[in-house]
Amino acid sequence: MRAKDELGRYGEECAAEFLTTAGWQILDRNWRCQAGELDIVACDGTTLVVVEVKTRSGTRFGYPAEAVNHQKLARLRRLAGQWLIEHDVHPSQIRIDVVSVLAPPDGPLSIEHLPGVV
Repeated sequence: MRAKDELGRYGEECAAEFLTTAGWQILDRNWRCQAGELDIVACDGTTLVVVEVKTRSGTRFGYPAEAVNHQKLARLRRLAGQWLIEHDVHPSQIRIDVVSVLAPPDGPLSIEHLPGVV
């Protein structure tokens, strides 16, 4: 496994723990279909939240959340719709969040939660 893949998996674990500690219920992780993948699908109270997790070891190429552009958000919206169809779930509200994980090899872990990025 590549170091980048390991870092991404570590970031997703940290994000899931962060959300669970905040009282969220994780419904799905690393859900895949032909069109792509959702990192985390969770419930924040009565709101269904699709969470995109971005992890980096440094900021040389920008902060992790900066990697979520308009194209990525459009794909997340399509994937969220597909997830809802496949799971026959009909929540009253749906939201897309980004959890940014900065995990420098020589410093403390930093997690930033950006709710409702769309």
